[in-house]
Amino acid sequence: MAHSSDGGPAPGQRILAVDPGLTRCGFAVVDMAANRTGTFVHVEVNGTKAHEALEHRVLAIMDAAETLMDRFSPDVVAVERVFAQNNAPTVVGTAQATGVVIAAAARRQIPVAWHTPSEVKAAVTGDGGADKESVNRMVVRILRLDAPPRPADAADALALAVCHGWRGGMSGMNAAAKTSTHSGSQPSSVRASGLTPAQQAWKQAEAASRQPKAPRAVRLPRR
Repeated sequence: MAHSSDGGPAPGQRILAVDPGLTRCGFAVVDMAANRTGTFVHVEVNGTKAHEALEHRVLAIMDAAETLMDRFSPDVVAVERVFAQNNAPTVVGTAQATGVVIAAAARRQIPVAWHTPSEVKAAVTGDGGADKESVNRMVVRILRLDAPPRPADAADALALAVCHGWRGGMSGMNAAAKTSTHSGSQPSSVRASGLTPAQQAWKQAEAASRQPKAPRAVRLPRR
């Protein structure tokens, strides 16, 4: 499944977002202007069958990624980072698909960015625990689509692209605060600081990593 937009405003950044997987791998291309206005360019889902030889499945994902990179010349590749899953085969397949995508980007000297699912939800809706329907509704509004793309992997990739475009540099306007939800209200969890919860957590983690660690007290055994 693939569909594209032929035109749109001049982009500030072209983002190729990838929701990785061997069975289904979602790809989305979005142009993000300097004012954080997103324009839909292209979306597609490439998949392979579980009964196919692993080397052919991995090659198919790599070919799809390279074709899109050469066709759309993205400025950055945004990839979903999954920390843990209960299904080991799914984890392995996701890692294999991720590996060939980022290798294809590296070969073309395209920088790679990583975002977790909760970061994507928080950036798009203002709520890191939002459900897929809420995310899809916001993606439709943000990119001015007629309907959410199908299957779900396509919508996930578009949300990832929007997340990267809005979170870039951790500065500037908070696009979630400028966008209404499906009911016309603004996301309730947008803070006065202008950062979404995920952005705030990210900045706190960065600050903590720069803090000098206090030396540990050593307890000597009693004689």
